[in-house]
Amino acid sequence: MRIRPLAVDALIAAALASVAVLLGQDAVHQGHGPLGAAAYTLVVLVHLPLVLRSRAPVAVCCLVHASWLVYITAGYWPVVCSFGPMLAVYTVASLRPPRTAVPCAALMGATWVCAGAVSHTDGWPAVVGQALIYPAVLWRFGETARRSAELTRQLRREQDERARREVAEERGRIARELHDVVAHHISVISVQTGLARFVFASDPRTARGALDTIDASAKEALDELRRMLTVLRSDDEGAPAGPMPGLARLEQMARRLRTGGVPVALTVEGTPRPLTPGVELCAYRVVQEALTNVVKHAPGASAEIRLAYEAHQVTVSVTDDGQGVIQDRVGTGGGHGLLGMRERAKLYGGRITAGPQEQGGFAVRLTLPTAARTAAQGDDTTT
Repeated sequence: MRIRPLAVDALIAAALASVAVLLGQDAVHQGHGPLGAAAYTLVVLVHLPLVLRSRAPVAVCCLVHASWLVYITAGYWPVVCSFGPMLAVYTVASLRPPRTAVPCAALMGATWVCAGAVSHTDGWPAVVGQALIYPAVLWRFGETARRSAELTRQLRREQDERARREVAEERGRIARELHDVVAHHISVISVQTGLARFVFASDPRTARGALDTIDASAKEALDELRRMLTVLRSDDEGAPAGPMPGLARLEQMARRLRTGGVPVALTVEGTPRPLTPGVELCAYRVVQEALTNVVKHAPGASAEIRLAYEAHQVTVSVTDDGQGVIQDRVGTGGGHGLLGMRERAKLYGGRITAGPQEQGGFAVRLTLPTAARTAAQGDDTTT
């Protein structure tokens, strides 16, 4: 059960008032007159405003000191009611900046000196020392508490902002994954559907081949979507969702497009070797998006995939000889095409170039380090 701050302040005020009442019984032994009903009434008045100290710290501090000053001028032992003003000064220092807290601390010191003058004390060095040290110590503790609270609030704001950024980045990552999975397979299905419809009566064999490609593409898309959903739903201790697509599946992708009537050649240079899953997925998605653009924007074009394993990096390129709409391929609008490619490349410290070729057609070239890095090295998109 959560206790409200007002209830806590009320309990503290009651505790301090009780201590003051008990301490007042020792006033005679300190050379002061006994406390009567009027004195105890002033004791209550000094401590009662502390109930609202968190809501109006400056007003409470002034009211407490005013009541304490009345108590002092009445000739009672000043120490009895000193705890309430101390708490009031600390509260102001913990909730307000120094320009407000320092005058309140000075008010306590002045009241303390006034108490020494009213009681006609002979120990002025002790009175002056207490008037300086007590308020200074209370202000210092309160200021430390105020700065700690500010740092805590700032840290909480930074954590909230970081959480919002992470959520936004995760949404962007999911959007890119969905785009790459859905757009590629839907494009292939669309092309194959058109082919099947065109040759359905004249060439049943080709139509059946197109339907087989549609079936394979749909199943692969569903498998990748299920894998994504499994990753999103599982916690850190959950079972793995299975391997994500990698460079080993490029031939399968090319074969599926060739079956659909898009000539795609795959060339591998160097010795294939296993890479980190993130790097393999990044390269696979870039090739997938580039081939999707060929299907969408350069119908009838042939494409070539070149995969080169080098000493410290891997390079993959997709070129075509089509004459598609370059502006759509560059993706300067609000889509996820080449913009998603660039974001993926930056995520793994890679470089990507995309643009038309001098001899015609379009080329996308991605270079990734063989060890995943998150430092962005930039990209270059030409038109």
